[in-house]
Amino acid sequence: MERTVVIGDIHGCLDSLNNLLDLVLPNADTLIFLGDYVDRGPDSYGVVERLLALQADHPRLITLKGNHDFMFQQYFDGKESSLFLRVGGKETLTSYGIPPEASAALASIPAAHTHFFRELPLFFENQHAIYVHAGLEPECHLSLQSPQWCLWAREKFLNSSFQLGKPIIFGHTVFPRPYIAKDKIGIDTGAVYGGQLTALILPDMEYISVPGELNKPYIAP
Repeated sequence: MERTVVIGDIHGCLDSLNNLLDLVLPNADTLIFLGDYVDRGPDSYGVVERLLALQADHPRLITLKGNHDFMFQQYFDGKESSLFLRVGGKETLTSYGIPPEASAALASIPAAHTHFFRELPLFFENQHAIYVHAGLEPECHLSLQSPQWCLWAREKFLNSSFQLGKPIIFGHTVFPRPYIAKDKIGIDTGAVYGGQLTALILPDMEYISVPGELNKPYIAP
């Protein structure tokens, strides 16, 4: 039986990511990441390097875009900086060796990294589930979903019902343990907030978690 392994928000917690991959990679015919690879944690650069290495080695790897990945892209493209820096971007820049006050970060970020962030898709679907960072808009076809919903949705998504024949697997909203409903499953268990980094193995519905690395106060988004 082919298995899909889904991993929640990493936020620069490279050691947690490596520890979790040691446990789940042997079971991962398809490996899906739900986004938020950067910000707040100690080694965003190292996380992206690890994902790029996995892209070269793993035959079916899906890396989705999170709202923090979007903000980082906006920053290095010179479009916005204040929100990125306020919600963990300073730690990301430090991991890249870039002073937070730098006005032009693009030249200091490896081209492979900027390409990685620009090419991240918003969602993915296979036989087991639909995967997205934050959520989906109800009664809207998957092909018409907006970045606003996919990257930032929270209460409106959580309070909506879906009849899609398969669950929506998402991150973004932090729960102390996986959030399990009939139509949706949330697996951001706060690795960077003193919680855990969690993987879900499908179709087994097995959850595997490892300790996070920090205990930072939670600040939305």
